[in-house]
Amino acid sequence: MFKTGNMAVYPAHGVVKVQGVEMREICGTRRRYYILKVLDNDVIVMVPTDNADTVGLRPVIRKTEVKKIYTILKSNPPHVAPINGGQSWNKRYREYADKLKSGNIFDIAEVLKQIHLLKSEKELSFGEKRVLDQARGLLIKEISIAKDAKEEKVATEIEKYLEG
Repeated sequence: MFKTGNMAVYPAHGVVKVQGVEMREICGTRRRYYILKVLDNDVIVMVPTDNADTVGLRPVIRKTEVKKIYTILKSNPPHVAPINGGQSWNKRYREYADKLKSGNIFDIAEVLKQIHLLKSEKELSFGEKRVLDQARGLLIKEISIAKDAKEEKVATEIEKYLEG
């Protein structure tokens, strides 16, 4: 159960702040809702408290877990491993997008690493560039909150680990 003021991650939107927990009646059904403010764009989202696990609402990672993310980012395979036997960019894009939507921070770090390596081997498609930016943004926001650090500092750290 999240409390007012808690930070959380909502996979569809990124890092959110719990503005409150309220009873609301929607379509004749009274339910308890988390009122969430998306940090990136100030959008307010309501999620039924009994549906939070289903939609993937989770706490922000602990500071101790950041090291694992950095380990993923600095791993240096010799080339980008083809996903599912090497497919077209749009299939790769869908797989990357699905991992971003999952909200799993470690999957997001893997996506960022894969696309960063891919970028050194070929010109990225528009969709791949968008996923790269989205993955980077999600990691920066969550790590900065976990470490209580400025986003600029975290962005620099991420680039350092990506470059190896």
